[in-house]
Amino acid sequence: MREHRVRALLMGGQACVFYGAAEFSRDTDFAILASPANLARLKRALADLQADLIAVPSFDIAFLRKGHAIHFRCRHPEAAGLRVDVMTRMRGVDPFPQLWKRRTTLALADGTECDLLSLPDLVQAKKTQRDKDWPMLRRLVEAHYFESREKPSRAQVQFWLRELRTPELLLDTARRFPAPAKRAVSSRPLLQHALARDSVALDQALQEEERAQRESDRAYWQPLKAELESLRLSRHAACP
Repeated sequence: MREHRVRALLMGGQACVFYGAAEFSRDTDFAILASPANLARLKRALADLQADLIAVPSFDIAFLRKGHAIHFRCRHPEAAGLRVDVMTRMRGVDPFPQLWKRRTTLALADGTECDLLSLPDLVQAKKTQRDKDWPMLRRLVEAHYFESREKPSRAQVQFWLRELRTPELLLDTARRFPAPAKRAVSSRPLLQHALARDSVALDQALQEEERAQRESDRAYWQPLKAELESLRLSRHAACP
């Protein structure tokens, strides 16, 4: 991706590893800029990987802009069997130019730089209907909390109040930073339970918050899944 100057941000399970919430993943997931020039660069990178399109939809900018993921399988000997998934639009996540401005850039062991979704953006992208994403979301924020707990910045405290899903840690954050917690109640009402030290009500509210996010994600994907099914049926009908 870097060799061909593709505007792409690593996300998914492999990004979680870099943020200290290890997750085994067979796929490499990227958020990409859906522009004709960037997709031309991406096609050259995929050609070097000897990557074939798998499943539906086709590699088309229109599908990316609708919110579909496009899937590839690599045949290059150094990446044989690796699946690469690319997306440009995700529910509740800002447009790519804003994600790019907030990106995290890390240096790998060999000196190669890797651009990732920022941690807040990765957490937002993980708010899906999938069972596996919610434990990972929780671990991502926990790892950040324990890494910075002793001397957090204002932005870090705001992030914890907005995204922590562990009742004990949310209670602790509200106790240590009551003024920011009170200000954040309007955007996250369950913080009133953390301020009141009501762990039972807080746990129930967190479960309800998760349920609502899952339902929102199902509703978001319903028309996209219907379109994918139509594309699959059309492909089968066209086969001899």
